[in-house]
Amino acid sequence: MDTRKFGTCFFEQYAQILLSALLGSEFDDLVNRDRPDLQSPDGKSVGIEVTRAMEENQTTEQALLNDLAGLTRGYNDDDLEQILEWGYAYGLKGGKYIGTKELPYWKMALPLRRILASKVSKMQNGFYGHFDKTGLFVFSKDDLTAADALKTMNYILSLQKNLDNRYNCLYLTDVNDLFVFNLDDGISAGARMARYGISQEQRQAFYQEAVKRQIQPLS
Repeated sequence: MDTRKFGTCFFEQYAQILLSALLGSEFDDLVNRDRPDLQSPDGKSVGIEVTRAMEENQTTEQALLNDLAGLTRGYNDDDLEQILEWGYAYGLKGGKYIGTKELPYWKMALPLRRILASKVSKMQNGFYGHFDKTGLFVFSKDDLTAADALKTMNYILSLQKNLDNRYNCLYLTDVNDLFVFNLDDGISAGARMARYGISQEQRQAFYQEAVKRQIQPLS
């Protein structure tokens, strides 16, 4: 089993589960590796780096600490039991809470624009190797509007302009929506973005499967 720190495998596997459920069989067989985090079994067809973003402010920091201390209101008994047992909360109760295993992961998150700049730079430098199709998957701890998503798309397009090594696709998700952006050249602005809603039932199912994989990792 991959024993990377901060429970990152939970989020990488959650990303794979979400992509497979919402976008189809192309993502069914992705395996959890490193540089990038999700790869096709052949190690060359598809590579997706998974990361997280969160704005930096004292309110957010205090909210994280409140979550960890159990001071945030809104848990029901079933959610609380699962969060306490497994140490993960993402996907439960609207994504506003933090499990004990998640806290270091989120506390090390960068604001969205900074994390995009960092990941684009690493891609250009060959840090993630070479794949036929590359993607960047970003968990946002902050709620996203369609306008936020479009600004993010335009920003990463500007970062990648004229670069030789680029992401083909950006996957940006908060707890309620997955935004998918085609970053290839020759795509009209109106055709670049697709938005997929994520229901409470889907979030619960994704959570359960990701937790299950921490206990019984895929072979």
